[in-house]
Amino acid sequence: MRGATVSTLLSIGAGVLIFASFPPRTLWFLAPIGIALLALVLTGFGGRRSVSLKAGFGYGYLAGLGFFVPLLPWIGVYVGPMPWLALAAAESVFVGLFGVLGVVAARSAWWPLSLALVWSLTEWLRSSVPFGGFPWGRLAFGQPEGWLLPLASVGGAPLLTFGVALTGTGLAALILASCRLRSVRSFVVPVAVTTVASIFALALLPTLHTNDAEDGERTVTIAAVQGSVPRLGLDFNAQRRAVLDNHVRETMTLAADVQAGRQPAPDLVVWPENASDIDPLRNADAATVITRASVAVGAPILVGTVLVNADGTNSNSVIAWNGDDGPGERHDKKIIQPFGEYLPYRSFFRLFSGYADRAGYFVPGSGNGVVHAAGIAAGIATCYEVAFDRALEESVRSGAEFIAIPTNNATFGDTEMTYQQLAMSRVRAVEHGRTVVVAATSGVSAIVSPDGDVLQQTPLFTPDVLVSSVALRRTHTVATRLGFGSELILCLSAVGALGVTLLIRRRESAHKQT
Repeated sequence: MRGATVSTLLSIGAGVLIFASFPPRTLWFLAPIGIALLALVLTGFGGRRSVSLKAGFGYGYLAGLGFFVPLLPWIGVYVGPMPWLALAAAESVFVGLFGVLGVVAARSAWWPLSLALVWSLTEWLRSSVPFGGFPWGRLAFGQPEGWLLPLASVGGAPLLTFGVALTGTGLAALILASCRLRSVRSFVVPVAVTTVASIFALALLPTLHTNDAEDGERTVTIAAVQGSVPRLGLDFNAQRRAVLDNHVRETMTLAADVQAGRQPAPDLVVWPENASDIDPLRNADAATVITRASVAVGAPILVGTVLVNADGTNSNSVIAWNGDDGPGERHDKKIIQPFGEYLPYRSFFRLFSGYADRAGYFVPGSGNGVVHAAGIAAGIATCYEVAFDRALEESVRSGAEFIAIPTNNATFGDTEMTYQQLAMSRVRAVEHGRTVVVAATSGVSAIVSPDGDVLQQTPLFTPDVLVSSVALRRTHTVATRLGFGSELILCLSAVGALGVTLLIRRRESAHKQT
């Protein structure tokens, strides 16, 4: 009982440490320590005691709760604790699955590597199902300040996650070796492999970072407008004309600053998601004020708007508005948020929450995520889309020269959500070797360099404009070329490692019986 209590506390502590590694904190090094603690529990502290598959699930699930419960409270700010706690409980199941598979992987002499691969496998699964998955909280997204960040340019977020997990399992192996909890022979192979791999990675990292400036790259000036909102919460758009007017006003102020020589003239202006919840393709007044702002600033505006479709559904869109020429190309958000922008099984969930009917009736769009304006190819990932690898993989492969992230965080209040999302944008910048421009209704808006550094950043809940020189790039990082390939390799390796471990264990068991 005493051992189970210690394991329980360590499992919860592991999850809390992983949570503490996420922004707005810069304690990225706590993530591998959290993984190390969970690895120690799943290995039974080096084989001192056996861990059953059932116990493995329980320890993993507790670690998941220790991570997701403090990570996701922003979900329940305006709708109460039930959706927040339900989502945290559901996502913790995947960490419980890691616990089950981790117990199996821990029976191998190569367990540090196998455990890290299994984490990658279960993280992929969590990012894929149900309802398209929920990638929020991937280990990679807590590492914008971490020393392994350059791995994102080689294998994207999946490889960065694996690097963090392997560091943690390697640390666990070294702890067990130093404590002499198992025979020296049991540790020679895994510890040696992990140590050599870590040294190799450290030596190789400078050459893996492929985001240096390109020869002859074109530079343009891009502005991000943060108009702010009249009030926060789910009803912020009750004054949707005020939100639109706020963004028009800030753009007109930018135009005046340009005319006075206080700011350089932008080639392109980026407005946030929901900057105009009045459909400008149907409402002449909205179209007029957007046109006036674009003409005044002398540049097209990427307008985040909500369009009303003929069947009564909505599209969350970004339209390139070209002055007097009006609307041009557009991106309709392809990855829409379940239980927010649409509600699966609406009649069922209506029984549990009065907010069910307030979920949207949005439909996913199509296209490659690239919007052209003023001769510039912008790769668009609207808000929730930035969490998904496939969104920006497609747009950058399709010719995006920089990345724009229009987002609306007003519905989540003064929470850590906006900083968690900014961290994702920083990882994406490194992953694809592109400057990222984040435009948020109420903040935080930011300009992120291809190295993942935040060059400019706005405060929350303050109207503001960011203007920056942005290098347009056409070359692709290794991560962009590989796409899902890097994650596929990690997942297949995990399945192979588990299969080999089970086969060896079965042969050993059969040999003992004979």
